[in-house]
Amino acid sequence: MKQILYFTKKLHQHTGKILYLNLVGMILISLFEGIGLFLIIPLLALTGVVNLESSEGSTITFISKMFSNIPNEIGLPMILGIYVVLLTGQSYFQRKQLILNAKIQQSFLRHLREKTYISLMQSNWGFFLNKRKTDISNTMTTELARVGTTTNLFLQFIASLAFTCIQIGIAFWLSVKMTLFVLFFGLILIYLSRKFIKKASSLGGATTKLSQTYHAGIIDHFNGIKDIKSNTLEEPRIKWFRNLCMQMEENVNELVKLKTASQLRYKIASASLITVFIYASIQLFQAQPAQLLLIVLIFARLWPRFSGIQSTLETMGSMLPAFDSLLRLQEESKASKEIKENVTYNSTHKLFIKEEIECNGVFFRYSTDETSSYALEDIHVSIPAKKMTAVVGRSGAGKSTLIDLLMGLNQPERGQIIIDRTPLTDENLLPLRRSISYVSQDPFLFNTSIRENLTMVFPDASDEEIWEALEFSASAEFVRKFSKGLDTLIGDRGIRLSGGERQRLVLARAILRNPSILVLDEATSALDTENEKKIQEALEQLKGKMTIVVIAHRLSTIRNADQVIVLDQGKVVQSGGFNQLAKEKRSMFSNLLRNQLEVN
Repeated sequence: MKQILYFTKKLHQHTGKILYLNLVGMILISLFEGIGLFLIIPLLALTGVVNLESSEGSTITFISKMFSNIPNEIGLPMILGIYVVLLTGQSYFQRKQLILNAKIQQSFLRHLREKTYISLMQSNWGFFLNKRKTDISNTMTTELARVGTTTNLFLQFIASLAFTCIQIGIAFWLSVKMTLFVLFFGLILIYLSRKFIKKASSLGGATTKLSQTYHAGIIDHFNGIKDIKSNTLEEPRIKWFRNLCMQMEENVNELVKLKTASQLRYKIASASLITVFIYASIQLFQAQPAQLLLIVLIFARLWPRFSGIQSTLETMGSMLPAFDSLLRLQEESKASKEIKENVTYNSTHKLFIKEEIECNGVFFRYSTDETSSYALEDIHVSIPAKKMTAVVGRSGAGKSTLIDLLMGLNQPERGQIIIDRTPLTDENLLPLRRSISYVSQDPFLFNTSIRENLTMVFPDASDEEIWEALEFSASAEFVRKFSKGLDTLIGDRGIRLSGGERQRLVLARAILRNPSILVLDEATSALDTENEKKIQEALEQLKGKMTIVVIAHRLSTIRNADQVIVLDQGKVVQSGGFNQLAKEKRSMFSNLLRNQLEVN
């Protein structure tokens, strides 16, 4: 129940007055239906099926007398005409209410979707390092859809409550004693149904976890389908999938069993209660036939509503864990918000490096645990402007971590990143990012055309500028071979291209952005010798025009670097020119260089 109240609060905060307008529509629909029920009284009087004279002074007699002076020839058509008008009015308002329900549901869903996505986009890099991407994807798709279903169920729940309250009010008008008698047993049933709602919520939580596992497994398996096929891992993967599907099937079956068990109890209780009610009405309350008939009709229609409310609460209980999952994701991403101040993300202001980027006594570790080791420790390095700096070292030495710090993706635990003698803060972080083009070892391309993949960083780029960037990255030749040229679709993550072609295309995109800082993280690792040489020559032409930072395992690619920084176990162990470091015998750099020469 606490979850439902919290959901109601959030929905009310977003919809405000529209929710009240929707409630008014529900009340009008219920009133039309209630008033239509009273038309049975004059019909009974006209037909003479029930004697109403013994109900002197009652509500039934009052309504009957309203039509008593009207001849039967006119009275019957009038009553039927009023019924048609009421039904038409009810249908009209019902249509309006359904449309308004849809607007409320979709508006609230859009609000949650946008709020969550914006929070995610504004989160820092550490948040994504610690969060499983498939869980985010599952929450933004499957769980959001379940929240949409919950919103619709909630509006149905409110409609049922409005109808129930109106009908109970009419029943009170007819007989206070008989209505209180029925409500007493009804409230007992609702109170006893709490355990069903609690159990439904528990099963809903299990549904969320199973959905996350399913989504993660599907994404991981098809991302790694080449490894699965080449290593004949189909059978264990099928076994895993089959076991998960069985758990999901069992989860759904348990939910169905829960709902049908509660409905069974309601139906048995309803039948027993109606029997006791009719007996008590005749023996204890001395109800008149017409009065008894109307109250029985009211409660015969109300009991399915009571049952519907119970069923809706159970279903909402099973769906609300999805809402909790969405809110948790929002809160986690808000807590990891990268820029704390109000900033304009769509600003075009860039930060141009005039002197240097400096790491001053930088310490960094991924875990907040005091016992964990540092990924980088006491780093003092300077990246001079408009020169080429190479960062080398064994795998796990901290090269990519250092680059992430220089780009402001991670923040030092101690020490500072200083740009032209100004510390890197929230105020200059985004301008710095706008001045950087980053090319990773694992290039990412969108499932669209070559042109769109390139122009997303520079929407106003001309064809001439695009082809210049392609020529620079040694990509123009293979792009021209496609029959559609720049408009060729390249598939999911650029799957229709080779690894080297993807890397060259991402490099072209980086150059098209016209950055002041170019960061290459093993960007030439997938290139053949010929194309690698072309890229090296192109980078030579960029020296003096932009600051270039290169992470390289192939030391041959950084011979022309102005500075080489050597990392080992998170510490800077050497720095200087390529030839200078190569001459230092028994050093880390000379060992790396010697090992590569031996392999080659």
